[in-house]
Amino acid sequence: MPLPAAALLCLVVAISDGDTLTARCGTPGRYAQMKVRIAAIDAPERKQAFGQKSRQNLAQMCFKRQAALQPIEEDSYGRTVANVRCGGTDVATAQVTAGLAWVYTPYAQQHPHLAPLQRQARAQGEGLWAQKRPLAPWDYRHRHPRPYGNSSAS
Repeated sequence: MPLPAAALLCLVVAISDGDTLTARCGTPGRYAQMKVRIAAIDAPERKQAFGQKSRQNLAQMCFKRQAALQPIEEDSYGRTVANVRCGGTDVATAQVTAGLAWVYTPYAQQHPHLAPLQRQARAQGEGLWAQKRPLAPWDYRHRHPRPYGNSSAS
């Protein structure tokens, strides 16, 4: 379901993992919280190698800071998928450059700059690329399914 392309200015109030945050948007007295999945990336799961580091990096960039959200769509979990900037930094670019998120190719057509950044991070052994055989988050979720469903998939 497509969402409007207008940017929203919101306050980041929670960080779920390296690619998902909760933002409070709107005007005083009319705030609404929205769960936001950062477009075009997939970060390691919390219990996966580099999962906590990825989450911490996102928190350092965005937690309790203003974020500019450009909604793209709503995902199957009801989250708003959006391009996110915190403090002028494109969050997807920062996470991929630091080796703390994978480019999620099926949804990265509008973000062609990310693949070369991932190749560079991998070549330099940044973040998760320091591992001998890093496991993509989608493969990790497949190997470690949650018994109650994967409602917090990232």
